[in-house]
Amino acid sequence: MKLLAIDSSGLVASAAILENEILRAEYTINHKKTHSQTLLPMIEEIMSMTETKPEEIDAIAVAGGPGSFTGLRIGSATAKGLGMAWNKPIINVPTLMGLAYNYQGNTQILCPILDARRNQVYTGIYTFVKDRLVTYMEQCAMSISELMDKLKQVTVDKDNTDSVIFLGDGVPVYRSFIEEQGSFSYKFAPAHLNGQRAGAVGSCAMQLASEGKMETAAWHRPEYLRLSQAERERRKKQSENKL
Repeated sequence: MKLLAIDSSGLVASAAILENEILRAEYTINHKKTHSQTLLPMIEEIMSMTETKPEEIDAIAVAGGPGSFTGLRIGSATAKGLGMAWNKPIINVPTLMGLAYNYQGNTQILCPILDARRNQVYTGIYTFVKDRLVTYMEQCAMSISELMDKLKQVTVDKDNTDSVIFLGDGVPVYRSFIEEQGSFSYKFAPAHLNGQRAGAVGSCAMQLASEGKMETAAWHRPEYLRLSQAERERRKKQSENKL
């Protein structure tokens, strides 16, 4: 299988081409430009450098959420547009699962966290068993204190023999809180493993594809997990108008 993988769910924009277990190319940038400016040029660059033609791509993998509302819309729109133009299926990779795949093969407890604002994180809890990702807690939005309580229970269930690895853009935001509240063994991912990477999204997509988890480009939708601020304000106004 040959995949084009995309991740623009957070601060990082990333695109990659994978062929079976080989990462042919990856272009990742974390800078000032918006994803709408960077993503398509990055895809064009890696396809040109690897001499990959659209007809050679079997599927398009995209980090489908949660994450930045704008970033998710850009990534999903790009995947949908290419999928419909090239007649390729989409593999919708949950963002937190994609992040966990930065540590593929690691048997410790993996806890990716994304800053969801309003004192919440997007998070999930995972580990790998024989190179396949196992989910302890499905991705969701929760407060950082609730997450720490959940991790305490998970580490007790595993006899506290493994460290928890925290990764994601929520780490710098909540690092001090974790250091103050962490009553279990933990560590933080180094810079090269901490952020979203399309290569990891593509590797996760390979597992999902083997489980038959694909969808048509027309059907694909990002998974926000909660309402945007604009939608919350709209519903609040509607509720107030009914009073």
